[in-house]
Amino acid sequence: MTMNKPLVSVIMPVYNGEKYIRKAVESVYEQGVSLELLVIDDGSTDHTEEVLSAYEGREDFRYIKNEQNMGAAGSRNRGVGLAQGTYIAFLDADDWWEPGKLKEQLKRLEETGYVLCSTGRELMKADGSSTGRTIPVKEKITYRELLKHNSINCSSVILRRDVAREFPMEHDDSHEDYITWLKILRKYGCAAGINKPYLKYRLSEGGKSRNKLKSAAMTYNVYRYAGYGRIRSCIFSVLMLYMEYGNIATVHFVHSNVAKIHSRLPAAMEFWLVCLGILAYSCQNTSRDSGV
Repeated sequence: MTMNKPLVSVIMPVYNGEKYIRKAVESVYEQGVSLELLVIDDGSTDHTEEVLSAYEGREDFRYIKNEQNMGAAGSRNRGVGLAQGTYIAFLDADDWWEPGKLKEQLKRLEETGYVLCSTGRELMKADGSSTGRTIPVKEKITYRELLKHNSINCSSVILRRDVAREFPMEHDDSHEDYITWLKILRKYGCAAGINKPYLKYRLSEGGKSRNKLKSAAMTYNVYRYAGYGRIRSCIFSVLMLYMEYGNIATVHFVHSNVAKIHSRLPAAMEFWLVCLGILAYSCQNTSRDSGV
């Protein structure tokens, strides 16, 4: 018996995800829409494959193991290339969705005519309990707004398959998904957002964004790959840090690590110092306005 063409192909890259992947998979199958799940195993050495063997008999499940390590971007691209659905949704193996996410996003894409839709997210601890913090998203995300702040989380995204193939993810040395969203919005204009935390985003010590210095350097690379010069890339990167962490501690952090930043970003130290002046001025005015 051949499965009918699915409406959505869910792409889930995984590397040593035995601990969390079952919860991610189960959340996919609770969505209530026609879909297929493609798990791309990037060379796991733990019991990930054994955990996933429970789903082998399903027609809407495919397990693909990379012959050599391809990284998250390469694994997602491989999944997109094999996908049969009209739409692509991404989900990391340590995150999970609330029921109804895909159905609501498909409805929003049909209403707006946009090619991409993301949702809000709730930040979860490593053990799966809530941190009590949610990250909102605007109902309409423009290219200019996205340039200032990456409000689109990869595990919340659904987009048209043809667009995903048009703009494959590249550059694992930076925020590869952010580069992709920028390229898409530069061509197609806007993305839709659903301001409800349908995504449960698990924080882990090994995540790219947990180390502020590393994240700042990777964000700098994003803007450089997008074609911006060193000065604008540095300014955008520092402002992104400020918007992400939202207080004067960002200034102290960057100042204390400026030598490290300089070693990671050759010839850019002067530009970071200029950015610090802008940040300090902004923080000072914010404090005055709030009466602090």
